[in-house]
Amino acid sequence: MPLTYWCEQAWLPGGVADGVLIEVEGERIASVGQGPPGTAERLPGITVPGLANAHSHAFHRALRGTAQEGKGDFWTWRERMYEVAGALEPDSYLHLARAVYAEMALAGVTCVGEFHYLHHGPDGRPYDDANEMGHALVRAAREAGLRIALLDTCYLTGGIGAPLTGAQLRFTDGDAERWAVRADDLAAAYEGQPDVEIGAAIHSVRAVPPEQMPVVAEFSHRHAGPLHMHVSEQPAENAACVEMYAATPVQVLHERGALGPRSTAVHATHLTDVDIELIAQSGTHICMCPTTERDLADGIGPARAAADRGAQITLGSDSHAVIDLFEEARGVELDERLRSGKRGNWSAADLLAAATVAGHASLGFPDAGLLVPGAWADLVSVRLDSVRTAGAGGPEAVVFAATAADVHSVVSGGRRVVTDGRHRLGDVGSLLAEAIRRVR
Repeated sequence: MPLTYWCEQAWLPGGVADGVLIEVEGERIASVGQGPPGTAERLPGITVPGLANAHSHAFHRALRGTAQEGKGDFWTWRERMYEVAGALEPDSYLHLARAVYAEMALAGVTCVGEFHYLHHGPDGRPYDDANEMGHALVRAAREAGLRIALLDTCYLTGGIGAPLTGAQLRFTDGDAERWAVRADDLAAAYEGQPDVEIGAAIHSVRAVPPEQMPVVAEFSHRHAGPLHMHVSEQPAENAACVEMYAATPVQVLHERGALGPRSTAVHATHLTDVDIELIAQSGTHICMCPTTERDLADGIGPARAAADRGAQITLGSDSHAVIDLFEEARGVELDERLRSGKRGNWSAADLLAAATVAGHASLGFPDAGLLVPGAWADLVSVRLDSVRTAGAGGPEAVVFAATAADVHSVVSGGRRVVTDGRHRLGDVGSLLAEAIRRVR
């Protein structure tokens, strides 16, 4: 039976409209119009399309509030991350990821791009099903009410020219050819299932030698799936790459065929002008993760300069120091203000588009992120009467006033996932606490 929702306000492609009726059939929007509510279910506040979290490492959520102790940088944080990576098994990963994805749903996320490299057992040996950890992530997303782009990640070295050590042994398949065999099996398992997109990822120039990269790029082309990669997150990464290859990470990726319209450069914090041009001209997306980039003292990426040259910007919560795509969107503008000394570098509508339609497209779901007939029925309703949003309106209220706590209703793929700020799985805080306890 079709369901009809009456939105007090809705952010449509033409702007904000009042009294919007959205009819949903199955997982898709059937019609969008205006009129009185009648018997339709009312959605107070402003309703926007579902948000796409384009870069996630689910297990990093276990580090929130603990990895911030003391001093350090990205590299010291990474050692804490490896401790958690070493402790996870398929069952504990399922419970942790399900709770993390439920937290995302509470924040209005309806699709996640999971950058997945925790493949094998603690000693590096594959499980009986070599994709058991990947299957756990898909199940977790489904149970939490999200679609997932599982970005199966190739990870082969512990640094440029360095061997793998410790928990890194769990990440590797040995070489790109063996990675591709396992990733092909994973893709075959979900072929034809519309809520799952199996993509690929080159972890970084630190973890994948250039001669191995074309195999990963070819997988993306063959499956018409997304291809993501960490790029120039740290100056030390750039320096090591230039020393070894006489080229920046972006140049190395470009030379090996890894840039293009299906590709996303994650972070892209320390880029040269040539790097920006290569990314923009190739149609590669840039995924900004401001809350993580702040937390790890990575720096401020040149998002505005890249967008001015034509690059599409998307958003991710990465290490989940914060799970709030409104804060990520706001962070892109506020960080640019710190860089430039100027306000108004981005409009609220542009930033909301980065969190919705652009993010979904970068994850292989180009038919999501818009409130139009035929699109995925993802409706996220945000309060306009909270202490944060009172007096504000339109996309400005969402991007520059609201937080994840102001999301009161989420319909994901036609299914109600969040009602009155409560997830269908119950108390997500308790689920997170129990799941994190199991891996510490």
